[in-house]
Amino acid sequence: MPQATDQAQTQHHLRALNDAVDSGALQSIRHMLKSLTDADIAHLIESSPPKQRSVLWRLLDNRREGSVLQELGEELQANFLKNKDTDELIALTDGLEPDDAADILQQLPDRVIREVLLAMDAQDRQRVEKILPYHEDTAGGLMNTDNITTRPDLSLDVVLRYLRRHDELPDIIDTIFVVNRKDKFLGLLPISKLLSSDPSMTVREVMTTDIEPILAHTSDTDVASLFERNDWVSSPVVNDEGQLLGRITIDDVVDVIREDADHSLLSMAGLDEEADTFATVRATAPRRALWLGVNLLAALFSANVIGLFEATIEKVVALAVLMPIVASMGGVAGNQTLTIIIRGMALGQIGNSNTSWLFTRELGVAVINGLIWACCAAIIAVLWFNDTTIGMIIAGAMVINLMIAAAAGVLIPVALKAMKIDPALAGSMALTTITDAVGFFTFLGLATLFL
Repeated sequence: MPQATDQAQTQHHLRALNDAVDSGALQSIRHMLKSLTDADIAHLIESSPPKQRSVLWRLLDNRREGSVLQELGEELQANFLKNKDTDELIALTDGLEPDDAADILQQLPDRVIREVLLAMDAQDRQRVEKILPYHEDTAGGLMNTDNITTRPDLSLDVVLRYLRRHDELPDIIDTIFVVNRKDKFLGLLPISKLLSSDPSMTVREVMTTDIEPILAHTSDTDVASLFERNDWVSSPVVNDEGQLLGRITIDDVVDVIREDADHSLLSMAGLDEEADTFATVRATAPRRALWLGVNLLAALFSANVIGLFEATIEKVVALAVLMPIVASMGGVAGNQTLTIIIRGMALGQIGNSNTSWLFTRELGVAVINGLIWACCAAIIAVLWFNDTTIGMIIAGAMVINLMIAAAAGVLIPVALKAMKIDPALAGSMALTTITDAVGFFTFLGLATLFL
C-alpha cells in the first residue's frame, strides 16, 4: 500500500507540473518543490519527460542542487553536470557527504576535480580524497568517512562523555570502531554494550573482536552478500594494511541491491541499468540499435539452418507449422535454467565445486519434462495431421532440444563469466540462438531422414 500511495503522489505531482508548464504558472512549481524531500524531487525529475525535467531543475533552489543530484542516476547526473562551471560545481558539492561528493567528482575531468578539491576545507578534502581512488562499485567507493573511533584502553565513561560533546552523531550509527594509535582496526564497540555495561570497564573488556572488516577493493555485490548473510547495519572498511578507512551502512547496501536487480533485468535486453527512462529518441535509438543488430545476425544464422532443409519443408507443409513449437519449448526451458544459474552466480552460490551437480540436475529435469511434453506434442501432431511419423519426429526433436537447452543454460553463463563477460548481458541472446538453431536442425534433420 505505501508503494501505491507513493506512485499516486508522483502521478499527482506530474499532472500538476504539466498543468503549470502549459499555463506558465511556474511559481506553483517552485512552491511544490519546497514541500518535497530531496529524494522525492529526484524521483519526480526521473519520472518527467525532458521539457518538464529542465523546468524542475531550473526552479530548484541552488542550495539543494547537490543533495538532489546525488539521488539521481549517473546519466542524469552527467547531463546536469556538463553545463556547470567550476564555481557552480564547488557550490554544488558543498555540504555533501564525502562519498556522495566523490561520486559526483568522479564524473568530472581531472582538472575540474583538482579545482573543486582545493576549494574545500582541509577536513572535507581529506575525506573525499580518501574515497576518490576507489571505483564506485567497490567497498571503498561505497564507504563514508563519518566514523567515530576510540582506543581500547579508554573507559566506557570516557567514551560516553566524548559522545556527549558532539552536537549530532552520524546517521545509522550502531557501533563505535576500536583502533590503535596507527588507526589499525581492532574491533567494534556496540552502542548497546556501551550503554548497558559498567562505565568503569574499559573498551577492551567489552569490545567485539570476531568481526572481519571489509577490504576496500571488495566488489559492491560481495559487500551486499556479506550484509545479507550477517544481518549487519554497518561495517568497517579497511585497506590492505588493516587501517580503518571508513564504514558502509545498510542504506548504501540497499542501493546496491536495487542496482543489481535493475542490472539483471535490463541486461537481458541489452540495456544499461543507468539508462534514463525518459531519454530522448536521439539518445535512446543508438543504444538499442547495436543490440538489435547483433540479434539480427543471430536470427540470420537460425534462418540459414532452416534454408538447409528447404526441399524437405516444400514436401511436407506440416513441418513449417510445427517447427516453431520445438524452438519455442527449447527457448523457454533454456531460459529457466539460465535464470537460475545467473541468479546463483549473483548470490555467490555457484563455483567449480558444484557446477557439475547443477549440470546433471538440469539435464535430468530436461529429460523428464521433455518426455512429458514431447508425448503431448506428438499426440496433438498425430491428431492434427493424421501422421504418426510426424508425431514421433516432433517428440524426438523436442526431447533433444530441451536437453541441449538445459546444457546450454548451465554452460553459457559459466563460459561467459570465465571470459569476463557479463552473463546477464550476453547469455539470453546466445541461448536463444542455440535453442533456435538446434531446434530447427534437429526437427528438420529427423524429418529429412524419416519422411
